[in-house]
Amino acid sequence: MILSPGPPDDPDPSYPVPWSVDRRDRAHPVITNRGGTSTFVRAFARTTLDPGRTMLWGQVAPGDQLEVCLCGTDLDDVVVTVAWFRTEDGLEYVWRFVV
Repeated sequence: MILSPGPPDDPDPSYPVPWSVDRRDRAHPVITNRGGTSTFVRAFARTTLDPGRTMLWGQVAPGDQLEVCLCGTDLDDVVVTVAWFRTEDGLEYVWRFVV
């Protein structure tokens, strides 16, 4: 099977993740925006036994720091997912991390 490349004006679907995580307090990791402005940012915390919680943060500017409260979760089982839209292309991106 031969796959044809997409149109040349397709945006590059990958770019460096703009977030960093400070895990010094595993129950309260702090996420910092190290990139450009992201809009409609959401975070989801899930474990195998807990359907999780959702945090709606809205617009996050460069340098902004946001704390994720994981109190009452199994810190060895939780996965945090951050979803956002980039202002440059309007596409939604997703990044996951563990504490």
